[in-house]
Amino acid sequence: MTDVTPTLPADHSQLISDLCGIINDYPNGDPELTLSVLAGDATDALDRVGTPEGRRELTGYTILLYATCAYVSARVFSKSLFETYTEALDGFRATLDPASCVCPAGAHPEDLDSEYGAEAGVSMLTEAGRAVFAEEYGLHDEGLAAFDCDGFLAGLADQAADYIREAHEEVFGHIDVSHLDAQFIRDGGGIDVVAMQESIRRTWEHNTGPVALWSARRWLSGQVRDEERLGLFLCMWMGIDQTHAPLPPSYTRDLTAALDTVDLDVSCEHSRHPWSAAGTATESRYRAVVHLYAPGEHPDTPVPAELSARELRECPAHYAELARSALADVEGWSDTYDGEDEDWEG
Repeated sequence: MTDVTPTLPADHSQLISDLCGIINDYPNGDPELTLSVLAGDATDALDRVGTPEGRRELTGYTILLYATCAYVSARVFSKSLFETYTEALDGFRATLDPASCVCPAGAHPEDLDSEYGAEAGVSMLTEAGRAVFAEEYGLHDEGLAAFDCDGFLAGLADQAADYIREAHEEVFGHIDVSHLDAQFIRDGGGIDVVAMQESIRRTWEHNTGPVALWSARRWLSGQVRDEERLGLFLCMWMGIDQTHAPLPPSYTRDLTAALDTVDLDVSCEHSRHPWSAAGTATESRYRAVVHLYAPGEHPDTPVPAELSARELRECPAHYAELARSALADVEGWSDTYDGEDEDWEG
């Protein structure tokens, strides 16, 4: 009789490849679909806890949910996926007893938020996979057993569940930008558009999203003086346009609501409006915004004098041009990131 070399099932080899692509942020195919299937399989495994198969799956799926939770949190804006991850992680955690851990210090596996985690997690699901993994990494019984330690798995489940819950609040919850009142509201209640533009320019502080959101909420509140309207609207526009990565639904709800207050069907007889002359460079736009907000105080601008008239600045068609452009950006974010339409609406 000859020994049979253990092999990993073909579908598990493909799953490792797919998950490695996701973890490295170069997914193959639809990452939301892959992760939804993974999370669904994990919740199904809860029904088998207490069986040998269920024990292997508890280890494998806990590792896999931990390894992929950062991608889910940052790249997939799907309420249902967040909820499935939480359900599976909480279910596994309820079966684990961290106090039972007798592993010596340093025995628990590390680096499981990488490709190694994807390979380890998938391999742990089956006896054949474990044999292949042990052979590849030279693991003896005690090394393999460390993956099944309740203390080790409970730690992973806790970290992943906390990560998902915090991300859920950031992605879908209420973002508090009230601290910006102190920076952007002048004595007397007026808006300091210059300070808002200076904040947007400090890109290393990731201010564009918060400034856009603060502007949208101020616009929706109606606390805008006539002479501040265009400046505030342009700060929202700039915050949206200058954002390097798509903003999540926790931002887009109010941004869309503010942009939707603008009538997009208006027309006018003007051949050109001021913002069309602002250019694309951030510095030029900054000077254009503060000039259009207060032309007398900020004459240095790329906007020609003939386009600086109040009639052109406050033309409804000018606002419509800006709103259409900003809405296209916001709507594009939901196409870039996954999730259901309703996840982006509220």
